[in-house]
Amino acid sequence: MTTWCIWFIAVLIIYIVQLAIVFMMEHRRPAQLTAWLLIVFICPIVGFIAYLVLGKDFTRRRRIERYKQEVIRSANQMSQKVTEAKDIGNSQLAIKDKLYAMLTGLVPFPITRNNETVVLTNGSDTYEAILKQLERASHHIHMVYYTLRDDEIGTRFMEVLTRKAREGVEVRVVYDGIGSMQLGEAYLNKLRLAGVKTSCFLPPRIAFYDRKLNYRNHRKIVVVDGQVGYFGGINIGDEYLGKDPKLGFWRDTHLQMKGDSVYYLQELFLNDWAFAAKEELDGKAYMPRHHCEGDERVLIVPSKPGQHEHKIEEVMFAAITAASSRIYITTPYFIPDPSLVMGLRTAALSGVDVRLIIPGIADSKLVLLATLSYIQEMLEAGVKVYRYEKGFVHAKVMIVDRMLATVGSANVDMRSLLCNFELSAVLFDEGTIDRLEADFMEDLHHSRELDLPTFMNRPKGQKAAESLIHMLSPLL
Repeated sequence: MTTWCIWFIAVLIIYIVQLAIVFMMEHRRPAQLTAWLLIVFICPIVGFIAYLVLGKDFTRRRRIERYKQEVIRSANQMSQKVTEAKDIGNSQLAIKDKLYAMLTGLVPFPITRNNETVVLTNGSDTYEAILKQLERASHHIHMVYYTLRDDEIGTRFMEVLTRKAREGVEVRVVYDGIGSMQLGEAYLNKLRLAGVKTSCFLPPRIAFYDRKLNYRNHRKIVVVDGQVGYFGGINIGDEYLGKDPKLGFWRDTHLQMKGDSVYYLQELFLNDWAFAAKEELDGKAYMPRHHCEGDERVLIVPSKPGQHEHKIEEVMFAAITAASSRIYITTPYFIPDPSLVMGLRTAALSGVDVRLIIPGIADSKLVLLATLSYIQEMLEAGVKVYRYEKGFVHAKVMIVDRMLATVGSANVDMRSLLCNFELSAVLFDEGTIDRLEADFMEDLHHSRELDLPTFMNRPKGQKAAESLIHMLSPLL
């Protein structure tokens, strides 16, 4: 056997071993398996190294999990829970016994009774509401943000946070290591010198060596004095005020929440803080009795990386399959896994009015190509797809009949639903659902509906690019 043959066989064995390792590690996740096999097939060595760095399953330390259960118990002791479907306060859901059982059995948190919700549309309203509440803080301010910027609105937040910290208010801020990568030490030092405690969630260097670079905290949470909470799609940055010249007007949705649901927002913050800062706080000290007189029912749904932790996706699938008249979805990134594709197609084919708003102006051309690669299948099934043209749409909202609506940080894409730490709320109050529907209809006025024959005639080069990106889309 020649030296050339020996080298060829050795390289072939290494090549096969790499593919086999990826297959063994990812066989439970078919979409990710296909994407990683393609990458390793095209780039045998570099692709395999990338898989070793990015493809590791996420696991949390047992100590953190024990602490999580302790905090959940504290929240459960403080809240009033819905125990029967007829008490949900929504006539449509009251007769959906299977969906109710799914919601109450799947999510680690209960449906709570005493809540008051305010829908905040776009950045300016959201920031003004949060900043006013921060000014009223007397005991603590807890914040988690994927992106925190040192710009004009970031400076406004820093000024309020540092002032409150000097007044003796406990202020804690968690920021994501990738989402806030551009945040400089000067900004953080100003916070710390004033007494604000900060912690980075999975700093890039640590995440790289620990093979967790692929997992990000995408939540946006603010809790003030354990009484008022905020969450949704809006980070802290001037672009959310429409100041990015490329994207222009920024369309988004956020929620202000009072009542029992705030206990579970606090629970999520405390666990994120314990993971990032290695400090376990006494949950009871940050969950005081509230005086909210609202009677809205709300379900807080967290999700995180892990084989059985994709709660937001499972809630979405359950709601979609229970729809009888309409499903309205707004999302900046539409890269659904096969189960959601099947759910939406089946709903549309069965006569449900399924409408989807996606961006007309994209913040990422690569992700837009991935999104468009799913659109023809949707159109062929009867889903009405619209591209928002007033600016960049970043809201993450789903409305199902007048039965429920969801608002949160999770996009309808596999990265959000399978790899990120996310947060969503299921809302059952018909008044809140009507408000979200009004926003959706307003967005339709600024959107262009896609026509199947026209869409099918898009350039061949674009179709080819979409096909390639489609295979890689689970990793985007």
